[in-house]
Amino acid sequence: MKKIYSLLALMSLFMLSGCSVYNFTGTGKIDAKTFQVNFFQNNADLIEPGIDRTFTLALQDLIQNQTNLNLVSNSGDLVYEGEIVDYRTTPMTATADQQAAQNRLTIRINVRFTNKKKETDNFEKTFEFYYDFPGTGLPTGAILNTALQTIFERITQDIFNDSLAKW
Repeated sequence: MKKIYSLLALMSLFMLSGCSVYNFTGTGKIDAKTFQVNFFQNNADLIEPGIDRTFTLALQDLIQNQTNLNLVSNSGDLVYEGEIVDYRTTPMTATADQQAAQNRLTIRINVRFTNKKKETDNFEKTFEFYYDFPGTGLPTGAILNTALQTIFERITQDIFNDSLAKW
């Protein structure tokens, strides 16, 4: 019986030592200790005031919540920067009388990621997502808030996955 407990303890040690490469958020082993998210300027043709700040904060919050990295304002081991390059509303479906039955808000963000500890991880890539809303509504107020939350949640998670989780 003692041998079984010893064997189970030994197997547990091997399994736990193998888990040091990953943590519960799915990120691989990160040599970095700090990260910075530079302000994402809104360079889209159609400007919605405040979304640049909202996106920048959303990305900071996601990384802070899913890693043990410390947020710094400069000289971070990991640097996220870029710009909002597209913000547009387009009709998706029409009614019989040629009115929009459904509209789509699409946001595209260009991201430059720099890993000062591992330069092979660096990339520049665009991330895009959308939110559909009724054709009778406008992307303002509650509709806009819900749309931004949905879009930024998806885009920030995609950025996180590409830069840290390697999914």
